[in-house]
Amino acid sequence: MTASLPRRVVAEAAGTALLVGIGTGAIVAASRAGGVSQAWLAVAWFVAVAVPIFLFARLSGSHINPVVTLALAIARRFPLRELPAYVGAQLVGAFAGSFFVRVTLGNEAHLGATLPAGGDLGLTFLLEFVFTCLLILSVLWLTSEGTTVRWWDLLLPPLVVGVSTFLIGPWTGSSLNPARTLAPGLLSGDVVGLWVYLVSVPLGSLSAVGLLRASQMRTRRSQGNARRADPGR
Repeated sequence: MTASLPRRVVAEAAGTALLVGIGTGAIVAASRAGGVSQAWLAVAWFVAVAVPIFLFARLSGSHINPVVTLALAIARRFPLRELPAYVGAQLVGAFAGSFFVRVTLGNEAHLGATLPAGGDLGLTFLLEFVFTCLLILSVLWLTSEGTTVRWWDLLLPPLVVGVSTFLIGPWTGSSLNPARTLAPGLLSGDVVGLWVYLVSVPLGSLSAVGLLRASQMRTRRSQGNARRADPGR
């Protein structure tokens, strides 16, 4: 990324606004129409993630999610000093997107807020943790050194979000993104179980980085053992 930090911050805010606007807007519109299948909502969230990625990936990296920025910073693929600016922009964008949905479509379906089905916080924690980990692993793979990223590879994170929406959406709302959860939750006034998302999602992100590091350590150990076994290499 060669753009200045202010330009990248604006791109992150715009991208996150698009993510939240398209994704939660689809939920609210579906509620106004009497409901749609979970598959259609999965497609909507796939599009909600894919659009800002293709628009802003070259400019800002299109993190559009605080835990993506966190993971990349901890993995030393993003400057830690820029973490607050990116996260702040993502939160501003999320609230802008959610406010736009409220103004244009109304407050149905809690503005698309993520709510634990039946109040099952334990299941919500587990599902959000696992799928956030998968999302971050997809991002870490795309940003691995030496990886040649083709345009269709950029569809991997949107695909993870779409599959997550389809599989766990009925139980958790499928957050995987603190900004996406905070904005509609606070603007609609429905914050039931909010803390579960704010804990499980960052932990899922950190676990993905931990898995990456463990894998890298095993690879280095294997290579070291191979060199010792064959000094002529």
